[in-house]
Amino acid sequence: MAKSIHSMIRVLDEDRSVDFYNKAFGLDVADRLDFETFTLVYMSNAESEFELELTINKGRSEAYNLGDGYGHFAVSVSDLDGEHARISALGFTTGKIVEFNRDGGLLARFFFVTDPDGYKIEVLQRHGRFK
Repeated sequence: MAKSIHSMIRVLDEDRSVDFYNKAFGLDVADRLDFETFTLVYMSNAESEFELELTINKGRSEAYNLGDGYGHFAVSVSDLDGEHARISALGFTTGKIVEFNRDGGLLARFFFVTDPDGYKIEVLQRHGRFK
């Protein structure tokens, strides 16, 4: 059986991205592998073994075209309202909190925050299947 271990995104500025993911989600650098033409930074926290891999291609100065294929990265939190207020207060771009209902019941409460490279991160209230 396969086990999910990480998801990778390409970023322009390592320090800016590490700072964002640390402040917004409490992710710390678990490992950093430097190569001649690129650097890989693995970020995680004690909540999960799953890691976010940041790939920094050396010499690149133009923003990545996210295209229409990227959807989002998602995290769950125990206090959605508190996290929305905290992340917004950090000056990051956050959307409004949305309640998504299905068959007369709450399926999910969430908001999106945008990282420095334009990637969307969904922040979900821990509930139901979103633990």
